[in-house]
Amino acid sequence: MLVQKIKTVGISLVVFAALMLTWETVVRVKQIPSYLIPTPSDVYFALVRGLGEGLYTRHIVTTMTEVFVGFGIALVLALVLGVFIALNRTIETYVYPYIIMFQSMPKVALAPVLVIWFGLGITSKIVTVALITFFPILVNTIAGLRSADLDRINLMRSLGATRWQVFRMLQFPGALPFIMAGIEVGIIMALLGAIVAEFIGAEAGLGMLLQSMNATLDVAGQFSILIILSAIGLTMNKAVGFLGDRLLFWDASRKSRSKKVM
Repeated sequence: MLVQKIKTVGISLVVFAALMLTWETVVRVKQIPSYLIPTPSDVYFALVRGLGEGLYTRHIVTTMTEVFVGFGIALVLALVLGVFIALNRTIETYVYPYIIMFQSMPKVALAPVLVIWFGLGITSKIVTVALITFFPILVNTIAGLRSADLDRINLMRSLGATRWQVFRMLQFPGALPFIMAGIEVGIIMALLGAIVAEFIGAEAGLGMLLQSMNATLDVAGQFSILIILSAIGLTMNKAVGFLGDRLLFWDASRKSRSKKVM
């Protein structure tokens, strides 16, 4: 197993090195201007320079603050509202249609309005992130809570279980795989939402930095930021997946997925 893993990583590194070498060679031989397509070496030096000077660090902190705070707000609201909607048909009848209508609105179109309301600071970005990530978690929460087997619910009630006990021991544990799936989708959407919101207007952040580099035709710098964003997205996805595997160790679907990855 270990030998196969080392072999897979080695092949991936060789393919990556070959792609980078081909990219570098083609750009230099064809003498393509750097403001159109930079070489991998230019991107590397831009990345090292930006990190070394601390320029990227400040903007990374701003963007990640927007991501985590906005995502945290969306997570809490989606879980609370999802529980009420899933367990109460009256609330679903009167509240859920408005949520669907609001979700149908493009959040990119709302971003300029949020900037007007909350300013260019991180508040407007946090609100945008929360709005974008709220719905996937809400839908998965509702679907998970309603996936509980009706026969088991009736059995627990026949044994004298209260509504809270049925929720705590059966419905919520059964909904956790659905909720984690919503979180895995939502955390990536949170990063995208923060960047889009910073495009509209911001004082700091990786999205704002991308816009400023675009104005100065610093394409190598833009590529280096895209690498940072890709690394952040991958790290967050792996972290959520790791957390899900630890929390849902009893879930058969996660066990099978982990074996496939290995």
